[in-house]
Amino acid sequence: MPITRRWATFVLLLLLAAVQAQLWLGDAGLPQVMRLRTNLEAQQQRNVEQRMVNTRLVAEVDDLRQGLEMVEERARADLGMVKPDEILVQYAPSGAPSGAPSSAAARAPRP
Repeated sequence: MPITRRWATFVLLLLLAAVQAQLWLGDAGLPQVMRLRTNLEAQQQRNVEQRMVNTRLVAEVDDLRQGLEMVEERARADLGMVKPDEILVQYAPSGAPSGAPSSAAARAPRP
């Protein structure tokens, strides 16, 4: 019986060595896991950078949209600009000087 135990121990040690070899050297072994973790961290960093770029671009687009609206609003209020086929009616406040018209209507010139 001692020979059988020795063979059994030897076979079990060989199996343990095979499992360890797969763990250290196999396709899904520790070196591959470490490479994948490094790649994952690099990709996550690139994602963070791209999110920041996207946020800046969204802010720029919003500024441009609001900027154009603000330009149009100022042009309408300060310069009295109107769009084609649009009627502009201005009312003077109740305490207006006597020479000022109480209301004025302007029609945009047709192109």
